[in-house]
Amino acid sequence: MTPNPRQRRSRNIFASNMAANGVVCSSKKKIQNGKLILKEVNGKQNVFSEQAKNAQLLETKSSNGRPPKKPDRSKESFEEVPLYTAVMTYLGFYLLMFLGYINQLFFTPKVAMERNRDGYVPLFDRFESFYLRYVYRRVRDCWNQPICGVPGAEVILKDRITKDYGWTFEYTGTYTKCLNLGSYNYLGFAEATGPCAEAAAEAIKTYGCAMCSPVQELGTHPLVLELERTTARFVGTEDAIVFGMGFATNALNLPSLVSPGCLVLSDEKNHASLILGLRLSGATIKVFRHNNVSSLEKLLREAVVYGQPRTRRPWKKILIVVEGVYSMEGSVVRLPDIIRLKKKYKAYLYLDEAHSIGAMGENGRGVLDYHGCDPKDVDILMGTFTKSFASAGGYIAGSKHLINYLRVNSHAACYASAMSPPIAQQIITSMKIIMGEDGTLEGKKRIMQLARNTRYFRQRLKQMGVILYGNDDSPVVPFLVYMFSKIGAVVRTLRTRNIATVGVGFPATPLMEGRIRFCLSAAHTKEQLDKV
Repeated sequence: MTPNPRQRRSRNIFASNMAANGVVCSSKKKIQNGKLILKEVNGKQNVFSEQAKNAQLLETKSSNGRPPKKPDRSKESFEEVPLYTAVMTYLGFYLLMFLGYINQLFFTPKVAMERNRDGYVPLFDRFESFYLRYVYRRVRDCWNQPICGVPGAEVILKDRITKDYGWTFEYTGTYTKCLNLGSYNYLGFAEATGPCAEAAAEAIKTYGCAMCSPVQELGTHPLVLELERTTARFVGTEDAIVFGMGFATNALNLPSLVSPGCLVLSDEKNHASLILGLRLSGATIKVFRHNNVSSLEKLLREAVVYGQPRTRRPWKKILIVVEGVYSMEGSVVRLPDIIRLKKKYKAYLYLDEAHSIGAMGENGRGVLDYHGCDPKDVDILMGTFTKSFASAGGYIAGSKHLINYLRVNSHAACYASAMSPPIAQQIITSMKIIMGEDGTLEGKKRIMQLARNTRYFRQRLKQMGVILYGNDDSPVVPFLVYMFSKIGAVVRTLRTRNIATVGVGFPATPLMEGRIRFCLSAAHTKEQLDKV
């Protein structure tokens, strides 16, 4: 039967979409029983049925024969604090402090008093103890809320009350189901059912719950080895090493890479795990302004010209430390510019992709994929499995020489327990779904759904006139409320509407920049986002 012009036109459109995505198709193609048969795709014979119906999922580049227009990756917003808001924020904070000192002086409860400490100096920092007891305590109910079950698109909160203004809590025995915008579940893999959960359960039957030993002793098992190979293939490096804790991946590996006599240039908004690791290393640390390439280049130039203080000897090495997506700001690193400076001044680059791996880029491979950069241009690639993969742990990827060095010298590799088998299996299964190795387009669908949700949610909030921070493509959405009291008010009000989210204030953020942080997921529907 001769196809009509409409059928020929639709087949030509699909073939051009495939070609635009780097898939080489031979000229011999036909349709049988509703299936598009391509005689040769990248050297292999292939059959597309459901894929043909979902061709728009693969349509990521222009198919008009011209080079695709490079998207603008620099649309970020950081609105300055209005003067009136700044004045009111400071007044409100100092009023809280004043009331706290009055409370401490006249109404100190028994739970806040230490016993058998006569003659001892305070064990804890005096101001820190005061701040936790008399400032943070007033909004303590907004944090550390116990949950029940899987933190997916919705989450079940365990209800609690306080009868002494936040000093202690009691559980009521009731539960509240809320829309979840407080968990890092970017691709929606936090599920109680499905291929990931089933594979993890099977791993428990085969290998048990834990190895109870470091990798270098008795902790190695086949899933860890498979995970390391899969991770290296996913991020595009020679090798990778995995660890059971994301925070420790930074804190315990950085001291193995830099030491006294080395210079580290760190972004001012870097995560606490990076800061702790750098402090433990003993290296000299200089901070550059957030995502500011000019500030970074100035420090690099001075480091190369002047060398170490007093001696003026050259630094042993210079390491630039940045994140892919900054979890408090929602901003995306200006990676191409930083790679250019790294090459110009012969510095090393450490990239933390905890919040970007899986969540950014057309293929979910992080900011390298997002900006179209070569993984070989980054010396040390770090990431965690707690966000996009709905699991736990972290990885470092790079050259074979680097990974072999870390296997021997890293404290996390030598002393920490090996990754649990079900945890490793959860990561392997979700990572293969993202790469499409499960034979479906489920991973691509989730990546595109997260991108749509992010754009839509940010656009709707901006239309309402609220102040947002960060990049338009970042799934972390900081919503500025500024005042300390407003953080508690917004979190509590949203909870009465069955919406669970996270408030962030001083000292986790600057005093002037209290915020509500929304974390979006591919599991959220448009109706759920409209409700928020």
